[in-house]
Amino acid sequence: MKLQIAILPGDGIGPEIMAQTVKALEAVARAFHHELTLCHGLIGGAAIDEKATPLPMETIDMCAACDAILLGAVGGPKWETLEPSLRPERGLLAIRSRFKLFANLRPARVWPELAGATLLRPDISARGVDLLVVRELTGGIYFGKPSGLETRDGRRVGYNTMIYDEDEIRRVARAAFEAARKRRRNVCSVDKANVLDVSRLWREVVHEAHSEYKDVELWDLYVDNAAMQLVRDPSQFDVMLTSNLFGDILSDEASVITGSIGMLPSASLGEGAFGLYEPIHGSAPDIAGQDKANPLAAILSAAMMLLHTFGLEDEARSIENAVAQTLKEGYRTGDLARAGNDVLVSCSEMGRLVAERITAGK
Repeated sequence: MKLQIAILPGDGIGPEIMAQTVKALEAVARAFHHELTLCHGLIGGAAIDEKATPLPMETIDMCAACDAILLGAVGGPKWETLEPSLRPERGLLAIRSRFKLFANLRPARVWPELAGATLLRPDISARGVDLLVVRELTGGIYFGKPSGLETRDGRRVGYNTMIYDEDEIRRVARAAFEAARKRRRNVCSVDKANVLDVSRLWREVVHEAHSEYKDVELWDLYVDNAAMQLVRDPSQFDVMLTSNLFGDILSDEASVITGSIGMLPSASLGEGAFGLYEPIHGSAPDIAGQDKANPLAAILSAAMMLLHTFGLEDEARSIENAVAQTLKEGYRTGDLARAGNDVLVSCSEMGRLVAERITAGK
């Protein structure tokens, strides 16, 4: 099979973790006899430095010619003084919007090999943590109009608009139900329907969409209760369906309870197979260029890409198994190392170890 992938390393530790992800993909291509074509482009601060824009048109054109996008990270203090429209993060928002990637899938799990790293009490983590947050990504309060800053009666005022139409809600609800069918067939829809009109519409449309997925259980939680339940007993959740704002907060909460943000991948999907895949951690400029970063979230993002865009379940599983085996053998980057038998390794060494185990596993 031909796999044509856009590689956008971005800023900070992005180039380092992306180099290790490429190692893993090349190992998969060799083991499973796929033809791998990698196209490299600029985004974020790196693009600003070279092209004076966070998302150059040549990057957009290159991505459009590929089957999927792998992204490292964007941003850093170097560009924080720029006006908002020119900051690195605008490149990420723009590429999601350009390719209509409306469903953000963020898995959060406690790997058995890292059970000691979770922030949860042992009796809670022992119940198991393996959930998926499906966040609407291109609508809601981040994109609603009107928005702005102005002066009213001599006072500064800031305002944003949370707005959804039924089609936006229905398509992300279907994405959540489809994802649940591949998991434990349970969806918790999160809203604030007791207060917000937009959430009342959200709940109504989600339940309408559920009529097409009677094999999936659906239940509702207000967002404040959902945040509490996520910490109290995350084992009760399979798929959490949320709006853009609520999903932004809850997916970060879900990530931190697992113990390391360096282990968490994500996928941003649209109507078809095309998607953008990235680790959820930031650019970590404080360790950039030091070969200390944890590349596993980026490598696991590549596994999500193989599954969701290319439908290659065995190949995706080979990466996940290789990561699990590497961790089982005690290898850790600095963010995961605790004590005892842990073997501290660099970013590049971790990438090599995973690639070797992909090859050996096949």
